[in-house]
Amino acid sequence: MSLFSSPFQQQTRRYFLTQGKNALGFAALSSLLGTNSLGATPAGAPDLLSGGVDGPFAPHFAPKAKHVIYLHMVGGPSQLDLYDYKPVMQEWYDKDLPDSVRMGQRLTTMTSGQKRFPIAPSKFKFAQHGQNGMWVSELLPYTSKMVDDLVFIRSMHTEAINHEPAITNMQTGNQITGRPCLGAWASYGLGSMNENLPTFVVLVAKPTNTEQVQAISARLWQSGYLPGKHSGVSFRSGGDPILFINNPPGVDAAVRRTTLDGLKSLNEMTHQRYGDPETQTRIEQFELAFRMQSSVPELTDLASEPASTYQLYGDEAKKPGSFAQTMLLARRMVERGVRFIQVYHNNWDTHANVSGRLPDQCRDVDQPCWALIQDLKQRGLFDDTLIIWGGEFGRTIYSQGGLSKENYGRDHHPRCFTMWMAGGGTNAGKIYGETDDFSYNIVKDPVHIHDFHATTLRLLGFDHERFTYKHQGLDQKLTGVEPARVIEDLIA
Repeated sequence: MSLFSSPFQQQTRRYFLTQGKNALGFAALSSLLGTNSLGATPAGAPDLLSGGVDGPFAPHFAPKAKHVIYLHMVGGPSQLDLYDYKPVMQEWYDKDLPDSVRMGQRLTTMTSGQKRFPIAPSKFKFAQHGQNGMWVSELLPYTSKMVDDLVFIRSMHTEAINHEPAITNMQTGNQITGRPCLGAWASYGLGSMNENLPTFVVLVAKPTNTEQVQAISARLWQSGYLPGKHSGVSFRSGGDPILFINNPPGVDAAVRRTTLDGLKSLNEMTHQRYGDPETQTRIEQFELAFRMQSSVPELTDLASEPASTYQLYGDEAKKPGSFAQTMLLARRMVERGVRFIQVYHNNWDTHANVSGRLPDQCRDVDQPCWALIQDLKQRGLFDDTLIIWGGEFGRTIYSQGGLSKENYGRDHHPRCFTMWMAGGGTNAGKIYGETDDFSYNIVKDPVHIHDFHATTLRLLGFDHERFTYKHQGLDQKLTGVEPARVIEDLIA
């Protein structure tokens, strides 16, 4: 075929009809789009609940949550030392974990060679809080004050036993990399609420203690087989928030605009000829990047925040990259219409020195999480914002390596771990699921990762069975092909 042959000769009937749909979508978008002074869709304006030009889905149900802030504690927080109180274990100190409890469970290479599996009770004190009587560790005094705003899941479980597949599984619903993450699915299904900021943003907070951090990379926030525009945009804590967002020396805004107009024309010619959706993605990303040159500096400039903000979040919120400042930025993003904010906080992989590291980890996140929820409440944003807190798995009741009453370590434990959710239509004050006396096996109301994803999608307005994307001839889903269920008790 000649290079100069008509592009219409290369269009299939399906592609032609797709372009017709897109034209109608743009027309509807133009008439519906309205933004406030922060660039977000105002409360009284029509909400953009479809995935834009390539998102065929409108919500199956009225969404309870319009935004998500997902707080992933990288490494696997110890449920035994934070939320899953097991006082009877004090009587089991240094006794071996019974075979009847372990039941031949696969172990990591870090403890599979141990001759003994000595029980290590938590050294931290617990107390009941709130009307729901939730047991919370002394390490989390601020979280203790808001337990009636949270819904606790004490029976999460996964098949993955090592970090890489476990984090990937928690984020994408599959242990194998290359699938879209939850944030990408939310972007695909709900679309943007702000034309000047990304729909899906990623923030990596710096832990105070860096004793054993895990590697994380952009594969965790990729769009997989979904269109590329649904990938997360990572914000940096130092220097320019986004690499290359500012014009290089000698290039002013007018020159950049002229350059982008030329690139847009070339890309549109390519798109008309070949119909590759990624070309359209490239055009949109260039235009968004241009608009972000003004919106991102305004977003990340905290000078306008009053002293009361830092009284709420703590002085750590003044430190770039801290978890506290990350929470403050997350609130500002929700205000400006960002759909999905993924936050990572590292160093929860406590194979040793639980006594030395957990206080630092909890100090990092405790007050800022509480402050975020109070801040969202006072701004009328809490009911529409789903906050998720948790890791990729839990920790073992037995100690890895040596054991003393002052210190111990815990290995990975996928059979049960604790997460919490708040806002966004969740059933505040609910405590769901139970584990045995060893916090080793689930004895009531198990929640698989696929169930967690199905429930999250329901809060966003989607039936996980019908929320699909055609890829390689299959209707792909976040929840995969195995059975998954919505946990109705977690929804208000």
